[in-house]
Amino acid sequence: MSKTKTAWFCQNCGQQSPKWIGKCPSCNEWNSYVEEVMEKAPAASGSQWKKSSDLATAVPQKIADIESGNETRIILPDEELNRVLGGGLVPGSIVLLSGEPGIGKSTLLLQLALKAQNLKTLYVTGEESGQQVKMRAERIVSGANSCYILTETNIKNILDSAATLKPDLVIIDSIQTLWSADVESSPGSVSQIRECSTAFLKFAKQSNIPVFLIGHITKDGGIAGPKVLEHMVDTVLIFEGDRNYVFRLVRAFKNRFGSTAELAIYEMKGDGLREVNNPSEVFLSQRDESLSGIAVSAMLEGIRPMLIEVQALASTAVYGTPQRSGTGFDLRRLNMLLAVLEKRCGFRLAQKDVFLSIAGGLRVDDPAIDLAVVCSVLSSSEDIAISGKYCFAAEVGLSGEIRPVNRVEQRIAEAERLGFDKIFISFYNKKQIPAKTKIEVVACKRIEEVLRAVFG
Repeated sequence: MSKTKTAWFCQNCGQQSPKWIGKCPSCNEWNSYVEEVMEKAPAASGSQWKKSSDLATAVPQKIADIESGNETRIILPDEELNRVLGGGLVPGSIVLLSGEPGIGKSTLLLQLALKAQNLKTLYVTGEESGQQVKMRAERIVSGANSCYILTETNIKNILDSAATLKPDLVIIDSIQTLWSADVESSPGSVSQIRECSTAFLKFAKQSNIPVFLIGHITKDGGIAGPKVLEHMVDTVLIFEGDRNYVFRLVRAFKNRFGSTAELAIYEMKGDGLREVNNPSEVFLSQRDESLSGIAVSAMLEGIRPMLIEVQALASTAVYGTPQRSGTGFDLRRLNMLLAVLEKRCGFRLAQKDVFLSIAGGLRVDDPAIDLAVVCSVLSSSEDIAISGKYCFAAEVGLSGEIRPVNRVEQRIAEAERLGFDKIFISFYNKKQIPAKTKIEVVACKRIEEVLRAVFG
């Protein structure tokens, strides 16, 4: 009888060690190492999902000799999710959806399973009973007949049920609750997550059935479990949002079959998540009077243009050291733009507190909002309101020049569609201005030209 092999694994990042150590050298977490059995029991025979061609008999082929598959993507009844996935769900792919507790991961995928009437869906839940899932399902969608619920945590039973049912889509809620008899450790451990994920990877590739995995996150915001989990799956989606806001965002952290720059926006309501098809109207506040410190910027998330509201507050510093704070915007970039205003334009902001916020809880990385940030700060500092019909789309350089941004014609079209009268862009984007446009396009080379045109 062979000796049982064990190893120590960090439950936070998955780092392996031959012995117990107090502090993990990878993630610096204390007392996170747990001993787990590495010796596997012989695999049980008769499991239907393992019956496939022997991969060891495969021979190398030239890439030109490999026949291209004619399979089309599965179009889901969720336009936002289709966009983030790259145009639909690829058959045989594995998608990992991760996010904070209570953000709406289970609601999103249960809603997807209930609305996909043309797809036979197997929803596996290890955290709730069938009655609890039915209660949520009746609140979201009524009359769904193509969704099957399985309350099971044993990986072998799940795979056998999937092989018998032959569904079009499998949803696992969640991967941390599953366990395999081949691994002698508790559910949620590094070894169990690795074993169960590998089993679903083989199942998806052999049966050509796509699988959604719901994953938890650690207290640091990373995906719980070993890092190899992110490498095994085809797509990693991050479900984020602020509980103080009703909007939820889905971003693609990794996508083998599409872009990682796309963004899906949802509104959390009592009957589930509602798709936000026109985010510009959502992130712009409907105000009747003009207020200082507010500017509108035309930004891009992937290929989607949207208009957002930048709010700034500049006031005299009460304490000796002025405060700088930004919500939804890079604080270091804010400090850089304030330095440009002081050095190139002569505005004294060194002794003022400056607070910046992107309305709606959105986090923006597009440099095209630089000009809106600058104008909102000066509007608050001088207490002069910017017209609600003005829009900005340009990057600000360190020398005070207005730098061009990409796909400016889409930004202009979005501002025109929402009824704006004037948009400020870089002079070097003049070639991309559409020939027929109703909105007035102001092209500027320096930041001083923009300030004279906006504030007079």
